[in-house]
Amino acid sequence: MHIRPIRPITLLICLILFATSSKGQINTEQVMRVGQNALYFEDYMLSIQYFNQAIQSKPYLARPYFLRSVAKLNLEDYAGAEADAGKAIELNPFLTDAWEARGVARQNLGKDRDAIADYRQALTLLPRNRQIMYNMAIAQQQVKDFEDADSTFKELLRYYPNFANGYLGRAQLRLQQSDTTAALADIDKALQLNRNSLNAYIMRADIAINSKRDFSSALTDMNEAIKLQPRLAGLYINRAFLRYNLDDYFGAMADYDYAIELEPLNATALFNRGLLLTEVSANDRALNDFSKVLELNPDDYRALYNRAVIYGKKGDYAAGTADINRVIEAFPDFPAAFYLRGEFARMSGNLHSAKHDFDKALALAKAATPNSESAAASNAGQDDTDGDNDVRSELVSKRFASLLTVDNNAQIEEEYNNSAIRGHVQDHKLAIELQPLMELSYYSSPSELRPGTYYIKEVDDLNSSRMLRFVIVVTSSLPVLDQDLYDRHFKSIEYYNSYLATHQPRAIDYIGRAMDFITVRDYDAATDDLAKALELTPDYPLAHLLNAQADYHRYELLTKSGSLTTDGVPVDASSRPAMRRKLLDDALDGYNKALSQSPRMAPAWYNKGNILVELQDYSAAIDAYTKAIDLKADMGEAYFNRGYVHLKLGNKRAGIEDLSKAGELGIVGAYNLIKRISN
Repeated sequence: MHIRPIRPITLLICLILFATSSKGQINTEQVMRVGQNALYFEDYMLSIQYFNQAIQSKPYLARPYFLRSVAKLNLEDYAGAEADAGKAIELNPFLTDAWEARGVARQNLGKDRDAIADYRQALTLLPRNRQIMYNMAIAQQQVKDFEDADSTFKELLRYYPNFANGYLGRAQLRLQQSDTTAALADIDKALQLNRNSLNAYIMRADIAINSKRDFSSALTDMNEAIKLQPRLAGLYINRAFLRYNLDDYFGAMADYDYAIELEPLNATALFNRGLLLTEVSANDRALNDFSKVLELNPDDYRALYNRAVIYGKKGDYAAGTADINRVIEAFPDFPAAFYLRGEFARMSGNLHSAKHDFDKALALAKAATPNSESAAASNAGQDDTDGDNDVRSELVSKRFASLLTVDNNAQIEEEYNNSAIRGHVQDHKLAIELQPLMELSYYSSPSELRPGTYYIKEVDDLNSSRMLRFVIVVTSSLPVLDQDLYDRHFKSIEYYNSYLATHQPRAIDYIGRAMDFITVRDYDAATDDLAKALELTPDYPLAHLLNAQADYHRYELLTKSGSLTTDGVPVDASSRPAMRRKLLDDALDGYNKALSQSPRMAPAWYNKGNILVELQDYSAAIDAYTKAIDLKADMGEAYFNRGYVHLKLGNKRAGIEDLSKAGELGIVGAYNLIKRISN
């Protein structure tokens, strides 16, 4: 079991409502007051929107930047918090809380020496502050300034002898100095002061395992931890590890089952349960668990290796070979993988291939090196749980089939006083995907954080002309329509049918009917009408936008459901890849034509970026999103998607910067992605 060193804590800030004296600042006062109320009630995303307004109105005030940094700290956007706190310091270097906020942000970013400098400055303004001293001691410990850390802890505990977390922090320092006895004394003191200290029980359990392999004592402490946090999946995973080592198979299985009930997508729990199921030959259930792990992380080589073993037990040697081939590709010096593939070949009757793999496995085992063996163990998609560098191939193979533990259970209690804190949107389990297209629609679904619609001049002009039956908006927030609204648009289609049959057709009439068809999801009919509109008015940018929109929705239908017709004939399976590419190319062509006629349409640039991502032209996608942002600096969706693409290209810093801005502009999923990438 591995316990991560105690992380620096978020600020404990007493939010005081304040008022300024100038009568001309009443609106800013109100915005700040409401923002602080939202921050106090932990509605962090909403509070950021209010502080954005205050900053826009009075960019010379330090406090809105500081409070926005606090909200970002609570959302674990440490880069954004560092920047905001820095701006607050620039505007008012005597704002003590801003120095502390920047220190916390920097500490969480791994900039411990910079954090120490900020804490020292904060202590000159606010001497002997408990929280600042504590965070500084942890930062000093992280940079291995053990003497300074020890001195800070001594001073901290002299002034605050009843501060339980101070003893826990010093216990971590003692462990780094290999003084287990002193560490245990500090942990016991912390528990004497606070019997409900989750971290103390976890740390003491860790010491029992690592120093004496005393699983029974560790289990007792882990039971106490679970009493304190009964819905923390990681604790059950670690207790299952202890129970397994105490030969309590059924207890371990029950813990994994409950961990998965709490977090159905917890890959560690799924993997470990798969291993236990393998031991009792529950092969179908084990196969299901390993497959779920691989859905979450296709490059989890431990899961691939163990699923290959299961396939072999079930006699599906082709599937097993496919999995083990991927393991061998990643770890070409892993003897057990070659031996397993040889077994599959032998059982399939391919004796020549079997002999080749057996010989290769034997040669690798004889020539095993620390680099090849430990690499296979530690890079197999999870942490190396055995924690040694033994070069023997059987131990490397064992690591591919060993239980995993989690290392993120220890959290400072002041950071999360409640296990279900409202407002920490970064903890929400969200799918990581692009923000959707900006669409021309008759409906939108605005929220408190996002206005729901964007401006395109041509759309505004068309609405002003009143030539359509309904008002068009530009939105990425489409609501779910009820049957009454669908009936409304079917009746509108009937109206256009009658009108076009008795009047000279105009492009706008075809566009109006196409909009109705898109609303009721008849994209083929919409495409036909848009083609007619473009025959009459080839240079109409909104028609090209709608055409691209319809083409993309047809691509989505073909990709997600496989159901698409062309001229009433279903597209067969062999033609689908080519058809998907054609639909994306057609959509891209539509946006290019719209932009050639109206190059300042920011939503069209944004949509073009989305299509380019689907086409895997990531550099061009970044350029398109950048153009959208240049035209509309508050387009949070463009920042999110550009950040997403930067991350796909390995540009972590640029990606996090864009995601931070996206979150600031109200894109909730940005903070979840920042947390995942940072972890």
